[in-house]
Amino acid sequence: MNVETKQFISENIDKDLHQLTLQSNRFTLVDFPLAIRQISGKQKIRNKIPSFYNNQNIHYPAQLSLEQSSSETTAIYKSSRCEGNSLVDLTGGFGVDCYFLSSHFKHVIYIEQQAELCKLAELNFLALGANHIQIVNSETEKFLTEMHAVDWIYIDPARRNLAGKKLVLISDCEPNVVALLEQIMKKADNVMIKLSPMMDVSAAIHQLHSISEIHILAIENECKEILLILNHDLTKNIQVRTINFGKNNQNQCFDFIMNDETESNSTFTSEPGKYLYEPNAAVMKSGAFKMVGNYYKLLKLHINTHLYTSNELKTDFPGRIFEVNKIWGNSKYELKELVKLIPKANISTRNYPLTVDELRKKVKIRDGGDTFIFACTLSNEQKVLIECKKLQF
Repeated sequence: MNVETKQFISENIDKDLHQLTLQSNRFTLVDFPLAIRQISGKQKIRNKIPSFYNNQNIHYPAQLSLEQSSSETTAIYKSSRCEGNSLVDLTGGFGVDCYFLSSHFKHVIYIEQQAELCKLAELNFLALGANHIQIVNSETEKFLTEMHAVDWIYIDPARRNLAGKKLVLISDCEPNVVALLEQIMKKADNVMIKLSPMMDVSAAIHQLHSISEIHILAIENECKEILLILNHDLTKNIQVRTINFGKNNQNQCFDFIMNDETESNSTFTSEPGKYLYEPNAAVMKSGAFKMVGNYYKLLKLHINTHLYTSNELKTDFPGRIFEVNKIWGNSKYELKELVKLIPKANISTRNYPLTVDELRKKVKIRDGGDTFIFACTLSNEQKVLIECKKLQF
């Protein structure tokens, strides 16, 4: 990359790519295809992977899809969960996870079947100072049969089929971890598998033995990744950890043992108390609907309404907390009064016969404002609208 190309990238990092392309004839000394590729890549990773964005020597592939690539936040978290002498990343890709994982290992091997990505990874790892990562251009299955045993294997199977459809079963992903599991477990003491938040966790547990931990990661209440950690210790129950990374390091964690959730029971109420609690996306994905209520001594509104209540404030609850103002019924009179008093509100439905759009159309309440309305079913099967205000901590 010549000086002119670097300068062009630096000066146009925030510009519209289509408009830049139309000006290519004006910059004869600029490698324009390379510059556009770099600008496009940097624009995509600006907030997601700041360490890569801030390094001027990072190279980007021609078509960079970041949908499956880890964010820096989740990659750093993964690196904190494993360490040892040797690690193999069987599905290298753009190399984000491999780079961050490598900080806790002496010897790391990056495996990728696409030659272009291997060349880029070699350049990028050197630019990032990760000189101890070996690059191997090979298919996962082929390398797995030839590799020596290591402390850790990391694998991030592709989660779309040839038609581009998202998959929900781990056995449908590429490579097929279920089919390769016996080989993988023979070659590593520990295995970390990254899954999409769309994946069916219960199906993965059924298909994969040796799971000791499940980590569910969300960022600002959007579920991003599911991590499975496998090892040869089969004496423990599966430990589940949920974490919601918030702004300004305001992270929410909730851990539980999977068997405890199965064996627990909730305490229900048909009378919402002073406070209403909505679990964050990571807890919801984990299915800890009984444990989260029991741990914080909360009452559940209905077995299928994953909202909780109390008269005593629990500020450390892993989710959003609201102060209840009023409970509204579904009669025409009450709904008419509701829209008079609250013309604008944030509406959510939980175990309710109407969608948010259908309810909003029915009650004619506009979106926005500081009021929140949860339309839900109580334990006595009564349908209500809970008017409340979100508490800030």
